[in-house]
Amino acid sequence: MKKITTLAFAVAALLAGGAVAGPATELPKELPPFAPDKPLPVPQIEKKVLANGLEVWVVPRDGLPRVDAVLAVRGAGLAADDANASGFAGLLAGLLSEGTAKRSSREIAEAAQGLGGSVGAGASADGISVFGNALASRAPEMLALLGEIARTPSFPEGEVRLAQANAAQGLKAQEAQPGFKAERALQQAVYGDHAYANTTLSEGAIAALSPQALKAAHAARFRPDRALLVIAGRIAPADAFEAAETAFGDWHATGAAPPLAAGAPRDAKPSYVLIDRPGSVQSAIRLGRPAVAATDADYVPLQLAGTVLGGSFSSRLMQNLREDKGYTYGARGGLNAMRAGGRVSASADVRNEVTGAAIQEFASELRRMGVEPVPARELDDTKRYVAGGYLINNQMQGAVAATLANNWLVGLPAEFLGEYVPKIRAVDAAQVQAMGQKYFDPKSMSIVVVGDPKAVAEQLKPHGTFETRTK
Repeated sequence: MKKITTLAFAVAALLAGGAVAGPATELPKELPPFAPDKPLPVPQIEKKVLANGLEVWVVPRDGLPRVDAVLAVRGAGLAADDANASGFAGLLAGLLSEGTAKRSSREIAEAAQGLGGSVGAGASADGISVFGNALASRAPEMLALLGEIARTPSFPEGEVRLAQANAAQGLKAQEAQPGFKAERALQQAVYGDHAYANTTLSEGAIAALSPQALKAAHAARFRPDRALLVIAGRIAPADAFEAAETAFGDWHATGAAPPLAAGAPRDAKPSYVLIDRPGSVQSAIRLGRPAVAATDADYVPLQLAGTVLGGSFSSRLMQNLREDKGYTYGARGGLNAMRAGGRVSASADVRNEVTGAAIQEFASELRRMGVEPVPARELDDTKRYVAGGYLINNQMQGAVAATLANNWLVGLPAEFLGEYVPKIRAVDAAQVQAMGQKYFDPKSMSIVVVGDPKAVAEQLKPHGTFETRTK
C-alpha cells in the first residue's frame, strides 16, 4: 500500500511539471530526464500613482478576452481588529459586496454576471482584497463596479444580521474542531500580545457586527493612500489607467491613517499547552515559534527549508509520521511570513496512544534540519517542486494579479514576481542547514496539544510542563 500511494503522488507531481520532494521516492528508471526548467515569463508592469495616492499597476496579457483586477488595501485586515473582536475584518470583507449606496446584493451579483465575470473580497492578516473579472470589452464597467463595492458599501441591516447568524453557526462548528482550537492557541503562544495572535473568528467579532460599526471600520481602514489596484489581461495600459481614474480618482481618505501592525516578535519563550477535549480519540498537535517577515533576507531559504521539512506529500514529516510510523493521515510544516513577522510551525492529528511518540518524531525531524545538510537529490527535487508549483499557479492572469497584490500587502516589490524562482534555485544545502539551526531547534518551539488529558497527559511529561486549559 505504501509503494502504491507513493508512486501515485509521484506521478501526480510529475504531471504537474515538477519532481516529488523528499528522500523516500524512487522513480522508475525508464522515465525520461526532466526537461530544462522554464522561467516564469515576467510581464511588463506599467505603473502610475493617482493624485489621491492610489497605486495602479497594469499587466497587459494576450490570450483570453478577459480582464482581472484586484484592489488590495494594506492595514485593513485581521491585524487591525481589536483583540476582543478578532476576525472582524473577515466579516467586513464578506459584507462589502452585499449592498452599496446604489445596489442591493442581488443587483451587484447580476451586474457582475452581466459583465461576464464575478466580484468578491477576502481578508488576510495584513489587508483586505477586493477582486473582480469581466470580458475585456466590459473592463471599464467592471472597474467601476469594483470601485463602487470598495468605496460605498452600505452594509444593509438584513444582510448584516444574516452574516451575523451565519458566522455564529460557523464559529460553533469551528469550535467543535480540535484543529481550530489548536491553531488559535498556537497563534497566541507564538505572537503573544501582537496583533497577529488575533486572527481567528471570535464571539466578540460577531457580537460587534452592526451597520454602524462596519461603516466606521470601513471609513477608517479603506484609504487610497494605502491601496494598490492591479489590472491584468487584454487591455492597453492607457485604457486601464483611464478606467482606474474614472472609478477611483475622486476617492479621498478621511482623517489620519490608522497605524500599521508593529514588528512581530522574532523570539518567544516556549509554552506548553494541553487543551482539554474530554473523550477525544485523537490529539491535535501543533508546534511553532516566531520567524521572519516576508521582506527578511532569510525568507526564501527558510521557505525552501520549510518545504523540505513539511511542505509536500513527500516531505520529511509526512514520510516519517505517516508513511513510516503510521501515526497520522497527514503531517505538515513550514513557514508563514507576513508584512510584520511570521512563524514556522508543524502539525499533525494523531491517535491518542502515539501522542508522545509523535512529538518525539517532530523533535527529531526539526533537529535533523540543523545538524545535517540536505542531500543533493532531495534538495534538487524540492527546488523543482517549489519552482514548478509557483510557475503552474501563476499561469493565469487572475493568479498573477492576486500574487502581485498579495506580495505588495506583505511589502514585496513587483519585481519579486519574477525573482522568486531564481532565488529558490540559488539556495544551497548550507543555507538550508543554517535555517534549520536558526529556526527549527525543537527546544525553541511552543507545543499545543488538543486532546483528552486522561489519555495523553502522561505521554506529554517528557516534552515539557504542560498547562491544561479548557480553550
